[in-house]
Amino acid sequence: MIPVLPDGRKAFCPYNVPLTDGADDAVFDIAIIGGGAGGVLTAIHALRLARTPARIVLVEPSPVLAQGVAYATRHAEHLLNVPARGMSAFDDRPGDFVDFLAADAVERDALAGRYAERRRYADYLRTRLEQARQASAATLRVVQDRAAGLGFADDGSIELELHGGASLRARGAVLAIGNTPRPLPARGAGALPASRLLAAWDYDAIKGIDHDADVCVVGSGLSMADALMSLADNGHRGELHVLSRHALLPMAHAATPDSADFDIEPLLAMGLRGRVRALRGHAHGGVRNGLPWQAAMERLRPHGQALWQSLPSGEQRRFLRHVVRHWDVHRHRIAPQVHARIEGLRESGQLRVHRGRLRHVIAQGNCVRMGWQQRDGSLREFDVDVLVNATGVELRAQTMRNALLDGLLGHGHARPGPHGIGVDTAPDGRVLDAGGRAQPRLYALGSLRIGSLWESIAVPELRGQAEAAARALLGQGKE
Repeated sequence: MIPVLPDGRKAFCPYNVPLTDGADDAVFDIAIIGGGAGGVLTAIHALRLARTPARIVLVEPSPVLAQGVAYATRHAEHLLNVPARGMSAFDDRPGDFVDFLAADAVERDALAGRYAERRRYADYLRTRLEQARQASAATLRVVQDRAAGLGFADDGSIELELHGGASLRARGAVLAIGNTPRPLPARGAGALPASRLLAAWDYDAIKGIDHDADVCVVGSGLSMADALMSLADNGHRGELHVLSRHALLPMAHAATPDSADFDIEPLLAMGLRGRVRALRGHAHGGVRNGLPWQAAMERLRPHGQALWQSLPSGEQRRFLRHVVRHWDVHRHRIAPQVHARIEGLRESGQLRVHRGRLRHVIAQGNCVRMGWQQRDGSLREFDVDVLVNATGVELRAQTMRNALLDGLLGHGHARPGPHGIGVDTAPDGRVLDAGGRAQPRLYALGSLRIGSLWESIAVPELRGQAEAAARALLGQGKE
């Protein structure tokens, strides 16, 4: 059985044994750095694929695996942004998450299109991890600590230094460090009391906001939707504001999973402007034929990496400057019921959405005075009781405030990815050093590969990267 914490969450499995300096001189076969979804997926695949008594170690500072910022919520109003049918941990078992949910339900078929509670996905990954451990020829050790540095021994093995003072060696490693929240981009943010500035991923703190408080959420992406859902679920009565540079909120998924039918190849040969024009044409054409506009995005979904990599570097920069936010709200959609609830808040007048750039924040007694610049350059101010930072995650490795990445970049063991996003990787996921040479047995996955792949953090991409890295480090080819 997996130990359960006082709040009901499942903690580390019994194979979590403290690692003390010098206590274990043996070399691990695989070290997985990070125990969020990406790290746990890697461990599941490594355990599942191992045919010999390989030794695997997973390093994660949190007392609970498989969460990270995405799945740490324990609140029922936070739903997955993808129907259950798209969330399996395995390419070869696409219905596996639905099977997991069906263990507690009667009608399995209805679950495939359901937007499950996000906390259930963390439960699912932990369950599959324990099952993989019990059935594997390999052993898994989980170390509750933070990776502080990574170097290479003379024999090519990887030396990992831990924050607590211990160290370990491994023949190969996977960087699965997950997402780092971005600090609030405003003067004076660092001086605000902790009770006045909350992170959108501090789910319990959001739930604890006074029902009559006036709240401004800075940022209008998926974490904004989480914050508003928590406030609405609490029966919040105060004014709600959302401030973002574009004032674009995530769109809803269509009621049915239709996919348009058009040829992707011509898009790959076009420049950015031509692609945008063509995609709009396909969406409008689908609507004329009775399809929702989302069907055009569903057609593009499996080809995101090819679309990104076929753009010249200059066109990628144009995308990041001018198109990315429009792409995000159409590509990263939310459950229809979540979208409907947010629209209901807007229609009632309780929620107001503002377009502008936050410039400064100042504590004013029990309030926070916000100064923000409108598109015409004029400055506006208003007061709220609480600010919620929903500005998203850091993409630039140099600003992630991660000692491990700082050391890798500083020593030339890694280099920033295209446009400074994440770290640069070879097509197979191996980390490239400062000279562009692939590190033989050091892999990265997830958000660290966004610069190279763009589509890199959704479950289909994560599970594929995790399996590929595990196969490579175990010396196995693709079956």
